[in-house]
Amino acid sequence: MHQQKRQPELVEGNLPVFVFPTELIFYADDQSTHKQVLTLYNPYEFALKFKVLCTTPNKYVVIDAAGAVKPQCCVDIVIRHRDVRSCHYGVIDKFRLQVSEQSQRKALGRKEVIATLLPSAKEQQKEEEEKRIKEHLTESVFFEQSCQPGKNRAVSSGPSLLTVFLGVVCIAALMLPTLGDMESLVPLYLHLSVNQKLVAAYILGLITMAILRT
Repeated sequence: MHQQKRQPELVEGNLPVFVFPTELIFYADDQSTHKQVLTLYNPYEFALKFKVLCTTPNKYVVIDAAGAVKPQCCVDIVIRHRDVRSCHYGVIDKFRLQVSEQSQRKALGRKEVIATLLPSAKEQQKEEEEKRIKEHLTESVFFEQSCQPGKNRAVSSGPSLLTVFLGVVCIAALMLPTLGDMESLVPLYLHLSVNQKLVAAYILGLITMAILRT
């Protein structure tokens, strides 16, 4: 008996695409951030072709903008910002990763990654810290109001601590170096295999979907 092909089961545009990270931030005053790496994971049992498109291709250089990913493997896509000017600060650009089966031309799935150029990493950290302080104050005021007697308020359900913890663990696993990366300063026992990272990416995708539905 011949094994049934997966091709008839694949619907155009519905295949989940696993990419990390989903946002690229370039800092004008930090040349080390002018080069970013996107990792495309293929947790499926068939090979995928991929193509990287960009809304402003004149601002970026994408190394290996098209290629293939073997089953249950991953590939790194290097993106360089080549037009670091103040007129581009805060402008949101988009990259689209399209994947298809090797024997097909139609896009089975797509994922968008946003890219932003900011003037300074220090200024961004300062703004984020101020934002966190404001959010903390707002939450404190809301908590005080919700605890006032005689007022019944519906408590909105959010993600559980376990879900958040698993998400953080998966993100940390994806950020750890891969086995065979000899240039990394991270201890060897913290290097993960490709299959372990694929599992972490898959779990992170499920957690993200569950959070979005709450």
